[in-house]
Amino acid sequence: MGTRAQLEVKRIMDRLASAIVEHRLPPGTRLTEAKLVEVLGANRNHVRSALQKLASEYKVVTIFPNRGACVAQPTIKEARDVFAARIVIERAVVELAIDNLTAKNRNRLLKQLEKETGAIKCGERQEMIRESGNFHRVLAQIAGNEVLDELLAGLITRTSLIIALYQETPNVQCSIEEHQALVDAILAKDCDRARYLMDEHMKTIQRYLLLDERSGDVDLQAVLEES
Repeated sequence: MGTRAQLEVKRIMDRLASAIVEHRLPPGTRLTEAKLVEVLGANRNHVRSALQKLASEYKVVTIFPNRGACVAQPTIKEARDVFAARIVIERAVVELAIDNLTAKNRNRLLKQLEKETGAIKCGERQEMIRESGNFHRVLAQIAGNEVLDELLAGLITRTSLIIALYQETPNVQCSIEEHQALVDAILAKDCDRARYLMDEHMKTIQRYLLLDERSGDVDLQAVLEES
């Protein structure tokens, strides 16, 4: 349990991070301290601390000296690096989750799949995004390694920001079928298959993003001429 100030900073961070994950705060959104103080009923110093931590630890906020803060806009290289890091961490999470597969943890996984399915049936985009990310958080919690859980939480937030910025279509999201296959492999304690499915799952998400390097030299005539 932290101090009252620490808990308040965490509350503000959680509110902002959730809004970023669920694409309610898109890349480039200005985060005005005065407005956040008003909306969140918070102290300006706590808001400032939360923004600084989101910038330094989660990398989802960019702070410009004398100009304020905004939701970050990750570069293509950063996006690729985040996915590469997630693959490494998600593999470790899968292995530990299989090692910690108690009856209680089996039920947690199955209940999370039910929540995702329910969100998809309702057609609520923000709820679908939230529960899709929660699937990976539940896996990390089952794994039982707090450091991996913290690292993955930050990477999930950054991944969601990358999807919002670079998605090719408005419907990029984790596939419930892929999550179901992963759960089947984990429940069967088939570590090799679970690792393989997680790798493919991450690669599938990345394939739907526009992460090709592009030259700054654009032929305006070719782009703008009448077809």
